[in-house]
Amino acid sequence: MAATITFRTDDETRLALEELTADGTPVSAVVRAALMEAASRHARARLRAEAAALAADPEDRAEAAQVLRDLESLRAW
Repeated sequence: MAATITFRTDDETRLALEELTADGTPVSAVVRAALMEAASRHARARLRAEAAALAADPEDRAEAAQVLRDLESLRAW
């Protein structure tokens, strides 16, 4: 789905766009790449927060430890 997005740049954003398009890269490609990078960083941060919450959850840690104990008997070595 293609969509047109319009936004107003401030001086900092304008300078960033000038830097990122100085080599001829189209503004639309720069904006797409920036959005994809931001979405990736956001997803990683969300996963880190979820992992930290699970690591701090004593019930989850106990359950994980029990699963490891249960699986120990299935080890080949």
